[in-house]
Amino acid sequence: MMRCKIPHPFPSSSSAARSITFVVLVCILFFYSGCASFNCTRLETILGNKTNLIQFSYTIAEHLTERARPSLVPRHPDMPVLVTTFVDNNDLRQTSRLGRVLQEHVASRLVQLGYTVREMKLAATLQITPQSGETILSRDLAQLSAGQQAQAILVGTISRSNRILYISARLINPVNNNILATDDYQLCMDDDILAMFDLQRQPERDRPIEEPRQPFLNAIL
Repeated sequence: MMRCKIPHPFPSSSSAARSITFVVLVCILFFYSGCASFNCTRLETILGNKTNLIQFSYTIAEHLTERARPSLVPRHPDMPVLVTTFVDNNDLRQTSRLGRVLQEHVASRLVQLGYTVREMKLAATLQITPQSGETILSRDLAQLSAGQQAQAILVGTISRSNRILYISARLINPVNNNILATDDYQLCMDDDILAMFDLQRQPERDRPIEEPRQPFLNAIL
């Protein structure tokens, strides 16, 4: 008599154990490392983490160069990309420590990607305001293009609302002021970023404990 082998409806114990172990390890790694995307949410105290500004700046450089139309030309010494300081959107002549940090790391990533980046701090044609950095935006590009030959200028603005930063970055053609690429970000200010603006997180105010509501049945009986 031929016997039919019926497959077991559940996986073997060893396979199930490996699956459970894998899930547990992933959860432990996730909770241990935290995630900056949980900042400014109810889970910030549990899952929040500091923003990696180096990686954040690298992402800006990568996105803009990938989206630029026409594409930028790498490894061309005579066609540099000029990177300006990220400035306050409400006052284009003001920047911050964060604005200067973003400028430095974005420029670093552009060099790593093979683009020529000219050091703007040494350019005599630029008007630099003390303590504010290079604050050239689209309305000032005509002044820059007269003394600099560049295939693009990277500019950025920062707007703040409570602990939320709205960061806009774009590549601009200095000849005709056309925008070659743009990218926008929303960033929660952790303690380190707050310190760059000479701010600190305010403790939550004590909220009075509300009296428990009367049960619905008691209200009708």
